[in-house]
Amino acid sequence: MLNVEGLNQYYGGSHILRNLSFEAKIGEVTVILGRNGVGKTTLLKSLMGVVPIKTGSIKLDGQEMGKERPYERVKRGVGYVPQGREIFGRLTVEDNLRMGLAYKSGSTPIPPETFELFPVLKQMINRRGGDLSGGQQQQLAIGRALAAGPKLLILDEPTEGIQPSIIKDIGRVIRMLADRKTMAIVLVEQYYDFAEELADQYLVMERGEIIARGRGSEMQANGVRELMSI
Repeated sequence: MLNVEGLNQYYGGSHILRNLSFEAKIGEVTVILGRNGVGKTTLLKSLMGVVPIKTGSIKLDGQEMGKERPYERVKRGVGYVPQGREIFGRLTVEDNLRMGLAYKSGSTPIPPETFELFPVLKQMINRRGGDLSGGQQQQLAIGRALAAGPKLLILDEPTEGIQPSIIKDIGRVIRMLADRKTMAIVLVEQYYDFAEELADQYLVMERGEIIARGRGSEMQANGVRELMSI
């Protein structure tokens, strides 16, 4: 589904992403691990077109999208859950979810599945996003990204600042979505146990490079937890 080749990114004179190459397949969760400041969020923003890439290729379904704008990538089937959620606090839950459908013409209904995955959103449909708890806002951000039925779902540290019970719910939904084999999922995460539980494939980043990769079932044997603590 997603193919990244030779991706490089700079901020000023700093070389942030260094020749990154990887694939994310349909039906799999690709987990990207690493400490703060290694380039994980920059990578995701590059995949979304929030920051333009300097060199390299980003293909979705075999078609190049590295020069497309963010809204064009959404139309192509990319869903993005940014770090910090970035929901619209003054808008209702319903209006936030509709923002995920904004690129479609006419009055497209919110998919009923959104409320099946996250029942609390149905209960709070008329509440303002800013009145929700952190965990509920995270569910809203994921629901917004899923509303348009993406082929590629990108999540940036969805467990950050979230209570354990909600983390379990989010993990359950991510696994369920992957197991349907209708989308590829790319997950940036620092919470090792959550990442290991979900990963079909893992990548470890350090100083803008991928220093280790493998199957999720091999993470413990390959000492990934220790790599993250170095």
